[in-house]
Amino acid sequence: MSKKRVALALGTNLGDRVGNLLAAIKGLAEANIKVTQLSRLYESAPAYVTDQPAFLNAAATIETTLSPLDLLKSIKEIEENLGRDMQGQRWGPRPIDLDIIFYEDNEVSDGEKLIIPHPRWQERNFVIAPLADLDSSGIHTLNGS
Repeated sequence: MSKKRVALALGTNLGDRVGNLLAAIKGLAEANIKVTQLSRLYESAPAYVTDQPAFLNAAATIETTLSPLDLLKSIKEIEENLGRDMQGQRWGPRPIDLDIIFYEDNEVSDGEKLIIPHPRWQERNFVIAPLADLDSSGIHTLNGS
């Protein structure tokens, strides 16, 4: 498979938040996923479950030869390796959260397991702002074209 450009959202609200983001980026590199761009860091209030610490958010452009489902598997392994409780409360506190927002210009739907573009990205300022920092050429753009 040829290299694909992907936009990821990263978030953390437990422990050393900057350290968690750096560890996630290192985990991507160790999984042979090339990070080509990083956004600035943004602090945001938690969404959905509000009784938890503030999040530190970022976005990254990556290059990968992994299929969307294999990429999902890899990022879930990174999350688990960094201490995320995969059975924890949905939208609850976590040391790291990695989400695939766009996978080139592809749309993917595999039930609840994986939907690309991410189904809630447009309602999340903590995703929109970091994504706007990235050069999105070659990836699904923010205006949907």
